[in-house]
Amino acid sequence: MSKDGINSKDFLIGTLIGGIIGATTALFLAPKSGKELRDDLGSQAVALRDKTDKMTADAKEKGTQYVSIAKDKTSNITQLVADQSGQIMNKVKDLRDRSKSDKTDSSTSMQDMREEAMQAADETKDQVLQTKEDVKDELKDAQKQAEQLNR
Repeated sequence: MSKDGINSKDFLIGTLIGGIIGATTALFLAPKSGKELRDDLGSQAVALRDKTDKMTADAKEKGTQYVSIAKDKTSNITQLVADQSGQIMNKVKDLRDRSKSDKTDSSTSMQDMREEAMQAADETKDQVLQTKEDVKDELKDAQKQAEQLNR
């Protein structure tokens, strides 16, 4: 608030209202006939409508592009995760089957199986980390494509 009790918001509102009143007065006091003025206003309204239609069409097109990019990336990520989880499940099933068949073997065989299980767990961990990196890369790629669409 300034010393006179008028803040900047009130000043801006007053300026805006004054501008609108001035523009309206200028239109009505212009040296054109009513028909010419109506024709000018009509042509400006048509031009505004055309611009609005073009902007709407552009927005719909970009939205469609975003949706297609998102679907592509989602399907890629889903396929990647499904493949990785299938591999992990196959390794777990293989180890479980081997442990059932090898229960009668000696403790040395059990030690070997334990080491194989640990190795498989490490490989699975590596695959999960790789999948995580692949997902991050896919998301970065999708973001880049979205940014390119915005330009």
